[in-house]
Amino acid sequence: MTNMLILAINPGSTSTKIAVYRDDQALFTRSIAHSPQDLEPFADVFDQEEFRYRLVVDTLREAGFDLRFDAVIGRGSLAKPVEGGVYEVSDEMIELTRATVDRHACDLGCIIARHVANETPGCLCLVADPGSVDELNEWARVTGSPLMPHYCIWHALNQRAIARRFARERGCRYEDLNLIICHLGGGISIAAHEHGRAVDVNNALNGDGPFSPERAGTLPAGTLVNLCYSGKYTQQEWQRRIAGQAGMSAHLGTNDMREALRRVSDGDAHARLIVDAMLYHTAKAIAAHGATLRGHVDAILITGGMAHEQYVIDSLHERLDWLAPIHVYPGENEMQALAMNALLALRGELTVKCY
Repeated sequence: MTNMLILAINPGSTSTKIAVYRDDQALFTRSIAHSPQDLEPFADVFDQEEFRYRLVVDTLREAGFDLRFDAVIGRGSLAKPVEGGVYEVSDEMIELTRATVDRHACDLGCIIARHVANETPGCLCLVADPGSVDELNEWARVTGSPLMPHYCIWHALNQRAIARRFARERGCRYEDLNLIICHLGGGISIAAHEHGRAVDVNNALNGDGPFSPERAGTLPAGTLVNLCYSGKYTQQEWQRRIAGQAGMSAHLGTNDMREALRRVSDGDAHARLIVDAMLYHTAKAIAAHGATLRGHVDAILITGGMAHEQYVIDSLHERLDWLAPIHVYPGENEMQALAMNALLALRGELTVKCY
């Protein structure tokens, strides 16, 4: 099956990315930026649905596309744990997504994709490797409280795409490798991939793992409980202090790593302390997965937007060279990964799963 027209939609916290592919060739890509002022009127992520959908439609029409696609594939959803793979967007997925507690802009991916796909009878509407992919081993789920088992939210789509790319470059299969993969973005996810399964990974959204440009990471539990009951903050305010107005942003007033590193280069000692601390905790979390994989680590793969910064890569090399060879894949490959998953589903080379 050839000449397939595919639309990929990837909503993020400050942008909505879209890409149109004909088979495996990109015809059009666009990242629509959303300023804080654009999003300020919306109290909840799902209040942005119509705003983002209209921007997607208007951008496509201005580029000459008539909204008729063979498949539309979105990023998301975080509604429930699922195994990796490609899923058809169903009524159940939409309903659960709207009701989810762990809300992120990526949840709009399946919803906007459904709106666009409805423009064409027979158009396949999909998601692939959502952030709630759960392949954890039994030990990873257990915490010190039976009331709070561990669950993961992570950059499954990009991590898996990078893993497969690395395997292809070495003439082997992803399923034959043991990898530690670190995605460095607004959130930081670090996963141990054991023969094609992510057997342990942090929750990169809700307070677990290293702190990041926008996320608090793991916090001292006793202090957190005391602050929660202090009466100084509402539940919504605390959610923002865990994800959004947290991490490097809370310390430095910016979530932009380039700005933080500019301050470092200008001699700002406090900026250096915060950046170095974030990278220290990131390296420590990567090294911990050496135990997860019992020391059998074929490679460490570093990806995400911060992987463009040499200061970041040098810092991780300094602390991790002893563990395994480090390979860097800067940026995100999510748009191509989405489109390729849709293409393989259209060709019948990937099974489309029921949600």
